[in-house]
Amino acid sequence: MRAAPLPAEVEVAVLGAGFSGLCAGAKLREAGHADFVILDQADEIGGTWRDNRYPGAACDVPSHLYSLSFAPNPDWSHHYATQPEIFAYMRALVPRLGLGPHLRLGRRVVELRWLDDRGRWRLRTADGEELLARFVIHGIGALRDPKLPELPGLADFGGPVVHSARWPAGLDLRGQRVAVLGTGASAVQLVPALAPEVREMTVLQRSPAWVVPRRDFAYPDWVKRGFAAVPTLMVPLRLWIYLIHESRYPVQFGAGGPLRPMVRALLERHIRAQVADPALAERLIPRYEPGCKRVLVSDDWYPALQLPQVRLETEAVTRVERGALVLADGRRIEADALICCTGFAVDKPLGQMKVYGEGGADLDAVWAGRPQGWLGIGGPGFPNSFMLLGPNTALGHNSVLVMIEAQVRYVVQAIAEICAHGPDAHMAPQPEALAEFMAEVDAAHAGQIWASGCQSWYLNAAGQNFTIYPGSTLSYLWRTRRFDPERWTLGRPPPEARPTGVRPA
Repeated sequence: MRAAPLPAEVEVAVLGAGFSGLCAGAKLREAGHADFVILDQADEIGGTWRDNRYPGAACDVPSHLYSLSFAPNPDWSHHYATQPEIFAYMRALVPRLGLGPHLRLGRRVVELRWLDDRGRWRLRTADGEELLARFVIHGIGALRDPKLPELPGLADFGGPVVHSARWPAGLDLRGQRVAVLGTGASAVQLVPALAPEVREMTVLQRSPAWVVPRRDFAYPDWVKRGFAAVPTLMVPLRLWIYLIHESRYPVQFGAGGPLRPMVRALLERHIRAQVADPALAERLIPRYEPGCKRVLVSDDWYPALQLPQVRLETEAVTRVERGALVLADGRRIEADALICCTGFAVDKPLGQMKVYGEGGADLDAVWAGRPQGWLGIGGPGFPNSFMLLGPNTALGHNSVLVMIEAQVRYVVQAIAEICAHGPDAHMAPQPEALAEFMAEVDAAHAGQIWASGCQSWYLNAAGQNFTIYPGSTLSYLWRTRRFDPERWTLGRPPPEARPTGVRPA
């Protein structure tokens, strides 16, 4: 569905209609901002939960925490929600939050350019449409652009080559020989869901993941009726789930990690208890510390790997031939379909969109391989531009929706502050503030689990962690509780370029 035409100019342009974009739109409306649009390149809202429709797709954060605090859902069927249920919740948010008139779907923004003489952002879409906006909020998310493996001969495979985040509608793999590349978050969900249907499945593991029990359960109807009748009952439940997850931070990720050996021993014991074959169990025990890479949640992963039609391969894949994968030891794995659970291109949080700030500064060149932002939200030279789930604000222990809501609150306050200085004012973080924050981030990461020796998508080529926030969500909530204008620089267009009638505030 293609929404109404783009207006010529708006106060705020929100990019992305996933949780970040919907939350931003809701809070803009709540603050009295009516002149905004939410753009998304797809023809449907949903972001991650629109794109990831592979068999078994689900969230590894409990449902009542993985939902907006101001839009609780009493009807979650299980403690952990599946993709269809989360997607349905998000679609229901649009009318519930009054966001329908603000949506402009099917618009892929390819360029953002700050107009120094006008104090506005000019957005250009792939279709050639243009839009001026005083403020831009980036809510497009980093886990967006699928990354296929760089294997010689991949294009010559001959059968379906599917990335988990681009699952084709109607794909039928019953009775087929399937090879699955990767053992990360999507594979841990996809393999147990798909394995019972296929004739043979080969799971190709580069490095094993730490997998903790899910212990999912269904909410009885009487509980859901109680939540619907008295919504405040969901508040202590959400708080309890949040605190349980937050307690994992000092135990598992914090500097020193005095309980890390105990956590590792418990997880190793879990693997050996789940896997009957000691040799297979040994191949499934990671050599890195729990938390260095993303810890996964599943009750079905280890049982699925022991099904008679499933086998685990740990030899590296060197190339692809027609109907087969060739391993480093020369063996061929014949397959009818290849499923790539190989992650995303995360080194460019704003995707392939070109962004030019003050003086035409190219954001790609400014970042130079290390995305960064003050509190992960904004950067010097890019005024009135705000990121949600930007660099160093992802989590390894709690719900990212907690971070999104904190950032949106901060951004809405920032917009109010800037508007108070007049219709031509703009602000960007001070270079010194960003430098201090990045030095703090690097110092904090040096003693934490993510720097303990593994390779992960959290790190760039230089080994710098540009992804994870190196602290508790409580600390981030405190830092973003109110906008701090003293760390931002106020600016205006040159007097001769100001719109008619605009005077300095």
